[in-house]
Amino acid sequence: MATRRKPIKIKKANRGKLRKSTGTKKGSKIPVSKLRTLKKSKNPTTRKRAQFALNARKWSKGKKKR
Repeated sequence: MATRRKPIKIKKANRGKLRKSTGTKKGSKIPVSKLRTLKKSKNPTTRKRAQFALNARKWSKGKKKR
């Protein structure tokens, strides 16, 4: 029997900060092209958030939502 992974916790204070910095409306996805440009940012925090967002896009591919 496979063990279930715990969901990743993002602090409430940090939720939506990447979306706000890109200027994307709430509820819509940040375009991949914008994430790729943010990955080259001078700010290390922005780079980390952009990389996390790119990785998170791949997590639920092909899985059914319950």
